[in-house]
Amino acid sequence: MERFFNTAGPQQPDIHYTIDPLSRFDLDDVLMLIRQRKYFVLHAPRQTGKTSCMLALRDLLNKQDDYIAVYANVEGGQGSRDKVEEVVGSTCDTIAERFRMILQSDLPLQVRETTRSLKSDSMLTVFLQRLSQALPKPLVLIIDEIDALVGDSLVSVLRQIRTGYESRPQAFPNSIILCGVRDVRDYRIQTSGKDIVTGGSAFNIKSKSLRLGNFTPEEIHTLYMQHTEETGQRFDEACFPMLWLATEGQPWLVNAVGYEVTWELRENRNRSVVITPDMIERAIENIIYRRDTHIDILIDKLREPRVKRVIEPILSNSEEPDESKMSDDDIQYVKDMGLVVKEMGKPLRISNAIYREIIPRELTASTQQQLLQQPQWFQREDGSIDVEKLLLAFQQFFRENSDAWIGRFDYAEAGPQLLLQAFLQRIVNGGGYIDREYGLGRKRTDLLIRKPLSKQPNDHFSSTPTQRIVLELKIKRKKDGLDALIEKGLEQTAEYMDTVGSVDEGHLIIFNRDGQLTWDERIWHRPMTYQGRTIMVWGM
Repeated sequence: MERFFNTAGPQQPDIHYTIDPLSRFDLDDVLMLIRQRKYFVLHAPRQTGKTSCMLALRDLLNKQDDYIAVYANVEGGQGSRDKVEEVVGSTCDTIAERFRMILQSDLPLQVRETTRSLKSDSMLTVFLQRLSQALPKPLVLIIDEIDALVGDSLVSVLRQIRTGYESRPQAFPNSIILCGVRDVRDYRIQTSGKDIVTGGSAFNIKSKSLRLGNFTPEEIHTLYMQHTEETGQRFDEACFPMLWLATEGQPWLVNAVGYEVTWELRENRNRSVVITPDMIERAIENIIYRRDTHIDILIDKLREPRVKRVIEPILSNSEEPDESKMSDDDIQYVKDMGLVVKEMGKPLRISNAIYREIIPRELTASTQQQLLQQPQWFQREDGSIDVEKLLLAFQQFFRENSDAWIGRFDYAEAGPQLLLQAFLQRIVNGGGYIDREYGLGRKRTDLLIRKPLSKQPNDHFSSTPTQRIVLELKIKRKKDGLDALIEKGLEQTAEYMDTVGSVDEGHLIIFNRDGQLTWDERIWHRPMTYQGRTIMVWGM
């Protein structure tokens, strides 16, 4: 039976192409921590493979016969929130039932029954003590989705685990591994009494935190080659650099693109068809447009105030590369979700090209729907976009509507750039692409519009001639001199045109945020020359 790329739930190697879960972390390190009877944390963003890795670790430990290892997901307690008695009880029930499945014995359920009359502040501790004493071998307990619990309930669970720690391994688990999106030290738990308890204080027995990373370029290649080996369907080698740039190894994205390009693009079910970069691009566009669950969760997170505080300066190309206006807790939270990355010596950036595309597009989705402009208004007979006509129309629209429309954005600081991108997205939808580059400290947004000049709306293949248009977006604030800003913008626009190559035209767009100027002073456009290139400069 042909396997497929997995986009939902833990890996099942008999039906999924799979990177060995045990190869995705330092297994020797983990096994040594268990031998040393340590309690530790494994954390990673959602849908990166934590559950698959922990299930594989459980199975390995049980095969080695030195321990009894059990995996338990406590996410079900999330609905009870601060009802401590319900959460602690359901946690004990979940662990007991998982033990029953591993042992093929009712012993864990019998032990659980002896603790039902206990108070909630000691129930979990006593249950794990009695269970550990009843088992023939030391217990390794893996608790997944621990950070799904909140408030008093989470504090109670963490503290009860801490209480029994000194009795290990004879009368408490030899090792406990807590799994979640965030490191336990970063939890800031608000109790019903409105006190703030940090995870580090509630669980100060943690010896180490491990973070599960993304796939490497080599692992992406290995995963896709499993499809080739089993079906004979080949991937053009040029697909792999593109896949890396688009996903940077985020496991769900890697698998989602693979599934889309080999199955959802129905013509590719013919395994004699070679997968090309253009097909990968179509698959990515389909995933973004369809808003699969992973994408929907991502968009929902953008509405959280602490996420906005980190993402908005990145979208607006803030001049604060040291993140001095953001709290460390906000930054860590957004990093742990996988939305941003911080590399040594570099400012924060969005994690990958797909997320960079999704975020501005989705933040302006409702705006796009309300715009009246139609693609055909700005399309020439050969299918190319008349960019000068388009930007003249946007200038007038911006003059008449910017104050009211920008006020509708949750991310108002990035409003001018987002409004232009909404306008452009409306025009290119269904017949082109916008590539976006932006980031903290860049002081500009680079846009590349690619418009295939084909009479067939679904023909995006490399043989199709393509119009390429570079747009450089900059913000002028009161302290900025216009001439110096234009000179720097021309340099950056020309540099981006050189990077892209084969560009049909370049445009530098300057949004003037000086409210003391009249619209007649702010709205203008003129061609300028920089190093032999003609670049149209627009004032807004």
